[in-house]
Amino acid sequence: MTYLYICKVVLYILLSVFNVLLLVLSVCTKGLRVTQFKFSVCMYCTSALCIGVGSFSDPNDLPGLAHFLEHMVFMGSEKYPSENGFDAFLKKHGGSDNASTDCERTIFQFDVQRKRFKEALDRWAQFFICPLMIEDAIDREVEAVDSEYQLAKPSDSHRKEMLFGSLAKPNHPMSKFCWGNAQTLKTEPREKNINVYKRLREFWKRYYSAHYMTLAVQSKESLDTLEEWVREIFSQVPNNGKPKPDFSDQLSPFETPAFNKLYRMVPVRKVHALTITWALPPQEKHYRVKPLHYIAWLIGHEGTGSILSMLRRKCWALALFGGNSETGFDQNTTYSIFSISITLTDEGFQNFYEVAHLVFQYLKMLQTLGPQQRIYEEIQKIEANEFHYQEQTDPIEYVEDICENMQLFPKEDFLTGDQLMFEFKPEVISVALKLLTPEKANLLLLSPEHEGQCPLREKWFGTQYSVEDIQQHWRELWAGDFDLNPSLHLPAENKFIATDFTLKTSDCPDTEYPVRIMNNDRGCLWYKKDNKFKIPKAYVRFHLISPVIQKSPKNLVLFDLFVNILVHNLAEPAYEADVAQLEYKLVAGEHGLVIKVKGFNHKLPLLFNLIVDYLADFSAAPDVFSMFAEQLKKTYFNILIKPEKLGKDVRLLILEHSRWSTIQKYQAVLDGLSVEELMEFVSSFKSELYAEGLVQGNFTSTVSLLTFYIRCIKLQFKKLSVEVPVLFRVVELPQKHHLCKVKSLNKGDANSEVTVYYQSGPKNLREHTLMELLVMHMEEPCFDFLRTKETLGYHVYPTCRNTSGVLGFSVTVETQATKFNTELVETKIEEFLVSFGEKMNSLSDEAFKTQVTALVKLKGCEDTHLGEEVDRNWTEVVTQQFVFDRLSREIDALKLMTKAELVNWFMGHRGEGNRKLSVHVQEEEEGSKMSLYGEVSKLTFLPASTLLASVTTITDIQAFTSTLNLYPYHKILK
Repeated sequence: MTYLYICKVVLYILLSVFNVLLLVLSVCTKGLRVTQFKFSVCMYCTSALCIGVGSFSDPNDLPGLAHFLEHMVFMGSEKYPSENGFDAFLKKHGGSDNASTDCERTIFQFDVQRKRFKEALDRWAQFFICPLMIEDAIDREVEAVDSEYQLAKPSDSHRKEMLFGSLAKPNHPMSKFCWGNAQTLKTEPREKNINVYKRLREFWKRYYSAHYMTLAVQSKESLDTLEEWVREIFSQVPNNGKPKPDFSDQLSPFETPAFNKLYRMVPVRKVHALTITWALPPQEKHYRVKPLHYIAWLIGHEGTGSILSMLRRKCWALALFGGNSETGFDQNTTYSIFSISITLTDEGFQNFYEVAHLVFQYLKMLQTLGPQQRIYEEIQKIEANEFHYQEQTDPIEYVEDICENMQLFPKEDFLTGDQLMFEFKPEVISVALKLLTPEKANLLLLSPEHEGQCPLREKWFGTQYSVEDIQQHWRELWAGDFDLNPSLHLPAENKFIATDFTLKTSDCPDTEYPVRIMNNDRGCLWYKKDNKFKIPKAYVRFHLISPVIQKSPKNLVLFDLFVNILVHNLAEPAYEADVAQLEYKLVAGEHGLVIKVKGFNHKLPLLFNLIVDYLADFSAAPDVFSMFAEQLKKTYFNILIKPEKLGKDVRLLILEHSRWSTIQKYQAVLDGLSVEELMEFVSSFKSELYAEGLVQGNFTSTVSLLTFYIRCIKLQFKKLSVEVPVLFRVVELPQKHHLCKVKSLNKGDANSEVTVYYQSGPKNLREHTLMELLVMHMEEPCFDFLRTKETLGYHVYPTCRNTSGVLGFSVTVETQATKFNTELVETKIEEFLVSFGEKMNSLSDEAFKTQVTALVKLKGCEDTHLGEEVDRNWTEVVTQQFVFDRLSREIDALKLMTKAELVNWFMGHRGEGNRKLSVHVQEEEEGSKMSLYGEVSKLTFLPASTLLASVTTITDIQAFTSTLNLYPYHKILK
């Protein structure tokens, strides 16, 4: 039965974060529930639609069909038949779109300029009213799904999920292959005479029904106007009236003899990790109590008396994460996962049973003490503060969250159901706690040490694993009444929780941009009082620039070690600040140490001073040093085995003079380091510095200056003896095509990458904006040509490159060597650029103006939150450019640009004198493998095939770059 009714529930919530009135209107149209938001923040509008169906509903003979349908519905509609029409429309008007398939839900979303929002809504709605899903597109789009699957295969987290899902009872939907690939969606259906096109149509008709859907729209239009649009546009979404898919009768999928075992797994990355997992009854109904969140908060605590504190003291663990991610894999209508994942050191791996025992001791302590109202109310207070004073999130993420919340919670909790803890019910928490026992746990141990000892293979991702009983000694110990560790205890009261939320009065004139309030030979401080967002929060950032960092690969490694150990030393004393929503981050930058702190300004100086104290009094115990030196080897290895990371490393090694590569850093750590060398480096680092800072938010200039002086006094550094550039000099590429082709460092990974880069040279702000406009014009045709039509890979994209002030643009394709060799991919990129050149030569004045308008509006869009403004200002500070009004200057430049300039700019890069560099990372050839973990301490250069016979190949980067001219240091200032 088709029905149409209106149910209005208007919630008036004054959020001081936005300083605007947020109104929520819930409407039902033919069963489709709609939430509309009115904001006065940005000229971009967003919408998200959630369908209450996902991969759990895949037919058994077509694994991945739900995911495949999510791809296919975007490929034109009866009203708008162009296959790539919606993407083209969005790109033309500065928008974007995406979609994702989960176990029981599928979400679609987009954003676009406000002026085009109604038309975009109509085009988008047609995918749910009358999608074309043309039969000719099926084989091509299967390749996109397959590429997505191939890109996911090297991910250890995805491998763990697929292995874990395989432990479910055979007929449970969790055991299905949710990704889909060419085998399940093309090869096998053909062998079985299954008509995939027909089945796609049937699946869409059965499950893409209005009464399964929830829609959220956000715009500056009036609520009445939005309601009118939604009624007009979405009223034709079909409603088949059939019952929603329901899997709630398939409870306890992991109550099998195979679950409470020890599984050993060989990871792709070099990492030791222990994951302890329980499958509990579904917990979604307890969202007002959030029992798993309460337990996870205690399990994941890093302060004194916690699991991680004990493990760190023994040098057994580096990190611990506990809880439920609330994805469909972790939480659905059949079960809820509670897992504890611990990143182990080498020694921790050798003692993993003792690590698990400590976890079980802590859980037993929680069960013995029972739920604590004091702790619950502390978490409740922290999260209520954060919600009340939250900054606006990305609009797309926001509507996506809301439309999903509409599937889960009653209307009064659409905005808060996933964020707040409403009521303390110890009995609900106790029920969940009592289930977290050793005899119900699954143990999964990841380690490269398992290679050669795991005879089993997971069907879809090929993960090597083994299964065994938990050792009898531990099984018997855990089955009894084992003793608690006396060093474990609950966290004390948190002194970092803010209580003063007053907005400070300015003590100097208000300014639109940061002003320099202190400047001397040891540093400078930029300051801006926030009077726009009016929230009791602040951001403090410092860049401590040193001349010793870039002297050698060894120094870079010592710098990484220094920062990692400093973070380790701070972890316990600063954890209370972290949970009280005071965030900090220490980053080993290319030219200095970056310190970032943010949060409620009331207690923020406490955290900043704590960091400076630990920096001033840095120490490294020998066992901690050894632990992080070993971990750093794994970190560099795990970077280098990713084709996209290796490709970037090679490209920048060629372009940036005096840059040290990750491979050189890996070799330096292999050569061996000592604690004495580290302490000598740190002493040298701290002796001479130049400190640049930015303080922005709810601080006065007086407090900001005091912060700067406290830092200077405590660190007691001298001024720099020589100026330290914060960028590299860049080589001038020859006026011919060069190719650097290297072998992938990840054995057996089919993924390859091709990047074709065109260098422009040191340019000004106007030309940078011209390059952005060019890439914006290029995005949709690039996607349509290289992915939709040529099906070369899942990720294809053009990029505007700013390499230490030297401009360029590139086109990248991530593909699989099992389908295409990299030279063929490059020839296809060239074909695309030729066709794009033809398109540019025939570009109409109207199309040019439309794209300029889109970029102007994108740059003119107001900041949605204070952090966005701070990030932009910090980029100017950390690069020492200080062009804080860059956006307005770029907008002025755009308004004066002509179509001829744009066309000539592109054609100038395509002529005979172009400076072109191609970087290929190709899969290592199959063959006899002694180990999954190949040698990553050197590059293996490969020759080009005959397809690129005229290209000059680079087989020695240092020899090649040593003959090239260097551009002067360059900043884009005007």
